Amino acid sequence: MPASPARHVAYQILRRLESGRGFAVDLLQGPEVSTLKDVDRRLATELVMGVLRWRGELDFRIEQLSGRRLRSFDPEVLTLLRMGIYQIRFLGKIPKPAVVNDAVELTKAARKRSAAGLVNAVLRKCTPPGVRLGSVRFAELDPEGIDAVQRTVPRWLFERWAGRKWPGSASAEGLTSAETALRLAWASTQVPPATLRVTAEDAGRETLTAELAQEGISVVPGALSRFALAVKSGNMFSSRALREGRVAIQDEASQLVTELVRPEPGQHLLDLCAAPGMKAGLLAQLLERGTLTVCDLSAARLRTLGRLLPPQVPCGVELHRVRLDATRELPFGTRFDRILLDAPCSGTGTLARNPEVKWRLEARDLVRHAETQMKMLRNALPLLAPGGRLVYATCSMEPEENEQVVESVLSGMPDFRKFTPAELWSEFPAFTSLFDAHGYFRTRPDLHLMDGFFAVVMVHHD
Repeated sequence: MPASPARHVAYQILRRLESGRGFAVDLLQGPEVSTLKDVDRRLATELVMGVLRWRGELDFRIEQLSGRRLRSFDPEVLTLLRMGIYQIRFLGKIPKPAVVNDAVELTKAARKRSAAGLVNAVLRKCTPPGVRLGSVRFAELDPEGIDAVQRTVPRWLFERWAGRKWPGSASAEGLTSAETALRLAWASTQVPPATLRVTAEDAGRETLTAELAQEGISVVPGALSRFALAVKSGNMFSSRALREGRVAIQDEASQLVTELVRPEPGQHLLDLCAAPGMKAGLLAQLLERGTLTVCDLSAARLRTLGRLLPPQVPCGVELHRVRLDATRELPFGTRFDRILLDAPCSGTGTLARNPEVKWRLEARDLVRHAETQMKMLRNALPLLAPGGRLVYATCSMEPEENEQVVESVLSGMPDFRKFTPAELWSEFPAFTSLFDAHGYFRTRPDLHLMDGFFAVVMVHHD
């Protein structure tokens, strides 16, 4: 009997991801998934995201059950074993014989017929746990569960988190560094909250909430952003408001970072790393009238931005798209009132949303990212008009990419400074809990139920 379409598609996507190609959230919106029946599409998504989130634990079980090191398996076989063990240990409603049969059939289809017996034997030895990790809360983890959670991020990253002093809200919660590391590892295994942004204030969150409820989509206001609607249940992709552009999908932390730019009508704005355009859309919405210049290095991503962004831009905002490399001298003969530099980074604040990142990332990448970020920030600051502000942001939680970049750049550019905590508290009273004693904005997925972001507001002072 051939393997189910859902498992076949999930296997193909995982193989692409494990080869370093693409991102799960994009591939799961592709044509091979969209043509599946609803039940198969849900299973394919569950398999892809579940295997990526729990891969370290799955690999531990593979070695335990087979008595072999991971490096002895062909990549195709390893992927199929991960899928099989995930279904047996995490998904209680799927009969084990169906899991084993499909894994064997997929092994043969992958031209690894000689490994079919091995796959069969390993999966038959795998037994469901007494308590499935996917069904417990963090506070209910037993010692075995804690060990499993530690394995869900690479060892070097977990040890890094456990060995550092966490600033701001972590210490306020009374957590040790080891406890913080465990909470972050657990957060990386959870399905992240789905959040919408109301793209026009006159639409009204209350009106949209009622409209979405009629479509079976339950939402509540976001925690802090006045534009955010947190989805509690229902299929937001089916909503009329999303199709018509009256809401956009955007994590609340991403919305809050954009609000820090605080543009004023009539100003000139620059978004240096804009694609695919979610923050740029909110910038245009906040600006109301003026000019917005959006830039990116990737032509493909700029094309995506060109498709997604214009419907979000008010008629009073003049939009310009520019392809450029922000690490090189920037080609502008004018200065800007506001600049957003949402720099490319390691993405450690978004591991639940993009779980493949944690298996691609290496410690040396943090240094490489920091070098790029410092070049971009040094190029961007001179474009800031006197009295203007620049927001530097990343979706990383690593100090090398955040405060160390800011402090290194500002030490050599005396015409620019950070906003003080007092200035930030006065201007953004609703966000006070997210600013630390140094004026750095931070969110964490385990504490705030949103992506992990870092941001700092800088000003060109006279």
